[in-house]
Amino acid sequence: MSDRESMEYDVVIVGAGPAGLSSAIRLKQLATEAGRDLSVCILEKGSEVGAHILSGAVIDPRSLDELLPDWKEDESCLLHRVPVTSNHHWVLTKKGKFNLPHLMMPSFLDNKGTFTGSLANLTRWLAGKAEELGVEIFPGFAAAEILYAEDGSVRGVATGAMGVARDGSHRSDYQPGMDILAGYTFFAEGAHGHLTKQLVTRFKLDEKSDPQSYSIGIKELWQVKPGNSVPGKIIHTLGWPADYKTYGGSFIYHLDQDRIALGYVSGLDYSDPRYEPYEAFQQLKHHPLIKPMLEGGTIMSAGARAIVTGGYQSLPKVEMPGAVLIGDTAGLLNVPKIKGTHQALRSGMMLAEHLSANKLAPAGWDAALRSSPVMRELHGVRNIKPGFKRGLYFGLANAGWETLTRG
Repeated sequence: MSDRESMEYDVVIVGAGPAGLSSAIRLKQLATEAGRDLSVCILEKGSEVGAHILSGAVIDPRSLDELLPDWKEDESCLLHRVPVTSNHHWVLTKKGKFNLPHLMMPSFLDNKGTFTGSLANLTRWLAGKAEELGVEIFPGFAAAEILYAEDGSVRGVATGAMGVARDGSHRSDYQPGMDILAGYTFFAEGAHGHLTKQLVTRFKLDEKSDPQSYSIGIKELWQVKPGNSVPGKIIHTLGWPADYKTYGGSFIYHLDQDRIALGYVSGLDYSDPRYEPYEAFQQLKHHPLIKPMLEGGTIMSAGARAIVTGGYQSLPKVEMPGAVLIGDTAGLLNVPKIKGTHQALRSGMMLAEHLSANKLAPAGWDAALRSSPVMRELHGVRNIKPGFKRGLYFGLANAGWETLTRG
C-alpha cells in the first residue's frame, strides 16, 4: 500500500448519491436484523451530501417505499409535498407546439404516484437515515485513487491530498490523503466517474457491451412570480430549438413555493458542428410558451451534468474482484422516462441484499442484476433512444410502437 494513514471498513462506498446511500442503509438494516456488526463508510466529494446533485426531479417512490416504508410520515422528508398532478408532452415549433398522445412517450405512462422535488434534499434526508443506522459519511473527501491488493483485487481507495499548490508544492496547510481500505468497495460515482473508467479499462468490464453513450443536461432552478407555477405540473418537450436530426429536449417541473426546475438535454452524438447545447437552452427559455412562466423570476441555482444514455445495450459487467458498480455508474438510467433515481435506489438495495445473503461475497452480482426488475425495465425500452438516430419523427413513431409492444 503506502505510508499514508489508513482506516479499514467492511464496506466502503464511493459516492453519496441515491445508489450509495440506499446500499448503505439496506446493509445496516440487514446487519441489525441478523445481529451482526458491519462497518460501512461513504466518501462524498461534495462539500456536503447533495452538493453535487442538481435539484429538481420527478421521483418514482416505489423503491423508497421498500427501503423506508414510513417515509411519507416523516415530516423531515419533503418529497411527498408535491405529487405529480398533470403531464404534458409538446413537440415545439419556433413559435408554437403540438401535443403528443400519451402513448408515444413512456414518461407519461409511469408518472402516476410520482413526486416532484429536490433530489439534493432527498439525498440529505437519506444521509441522515444512514447515519442513524451507524454509517460513517465523510463529505469533502474525494476518492482520488484505487488501491489494489497483491492479487490484483480492489482493496479500497485513497483520498486526495489537501493543501497542494498549483505548481505541485505543499502549502503550509498540506495534509496527505488517507488509505480507506475495505473488504468490498462499491462505486456509486454517477455518470462518467473517473475511477469507474479506470476499473472498466483494467478489468475489461465493457468487453461484451456496446460503447456507453452520453448526453449533457443543463438545469436551472427558478423562483418565479406567484401564480406562474402550478405545483405538480410536468412538461416535456422535443423539437425546436434542435433540428429534427438532433436528439434533444427539455423538462419543466413545477415545484412548490413558486419554483420551477427547467432543464435541457442534448445527446452528445449530435452531428451539426454549429449546435451548442447551452445556446439551445437559452433559446428554449425565450420560446413564446415558456418565456411567460419565467418572466419576472430569478435563477436560484444552475448547473450541468453528464447523463448516461446507452441503456440496456451498454451495461458493462458490474462486478470485479473486490468491487462492484451500482446506479448511474453502471448506467441504469431509464432514458425514455428520464428517470434514474428509482433504479439507483433499487440497485443499491439489491446489492446489499445480495451481499448479505452471500456472506459479503459479491460473486454473482452481475448475474443477479441482469435477471432483476432493474434490467427488465431497461430491456423494455432498449430500442427507443436508438430510434431517434433516424430523426425526430421516426423516433416518435418508434417510441409509440416500442411502448405498445414493451420492446
